[in-house]
Amino acid sequence: MASAQAVTDHDQIRDWAEARGARPSCVKGTGGKTDPGMIRLDFAGYSGEESLQEISWDEWFQQFDENNLALLIQEETRGGQKSNFNKLVSREAKGATSGRSRKEAAASKAGGARKQAARKRPGVVRKQAAGKRTGGARKQAASKGAGGARKQAASKAAGSRRTARKKTGARK
Repeated sequence: MASAQAVTDHDQIRDWAEARGARPSCVKGTGGKTDPGMIRLDFAGYSGEESLQEISWDEWFQQFDENNLALLIQEETRGGQKSNFNKLVSREAKGATSGRSRKEAAASKAGGARKQAARKRPGVVRKQAAGKRTGGARKQAASKGAGGARKQAASKAAGSRRTARKKTGARK
């Protein structure tokens, strides 16, 4: 199994870590007197000896829960070997405790972005509907590429010619 799963269960995390020789740790210099700071799992024989300090599982899980974290873990590599891959992530970001699938979480997040974008558009649409051109509308047309900018410039020039003809009474 090469995919990672988000885990919040303390026993499952501890069993996974201990099966790989990992110990609960914090990054030196990131905490205070009662706060261990940034937590990590330290795997024996890797680069954490200089920068990590071992803490108890109770301290580690206290930080884990207070910061509403989940641990992404991978059981095996694609080659079938035991994997040490792990990453601390926000529970909300990965839907670890919500019971939602990744698709549902992504759809919910995308829906929120669409709603936010839709809230910003009505003001621009109203100004344009009232016949007022805004700098934002010109920038928006220009950002669609050179074709969009040329079309807008051509349209504006045609409108200027019509206005000039009306004022002078000239006909085509």
